[in-house]
Amino acid sequence: MAFETFADFMAMGKHGPYVWSAYGITLLVVVANILAPIIRRKGLVEEIKRKAKREQAES
Repeated sequence: MAFETFADFMAMGKHGPYVWSAYGITLLVVVANILAPIIRRKGLVEEIKRKAKREQAES
């Protein structure tokens, strides 16, 4: 796959918008799949800490 110019590369033979939007959506999904469990874990850890603190205060 060889292109004459960078503009030709970006245009991808007039399929550029489809190609680059597909890459962009894929990147967003991959990033979301990496970040979602990290964010969820932080929330769960905080919830567990709050519950433990509450139970400790009750006893």
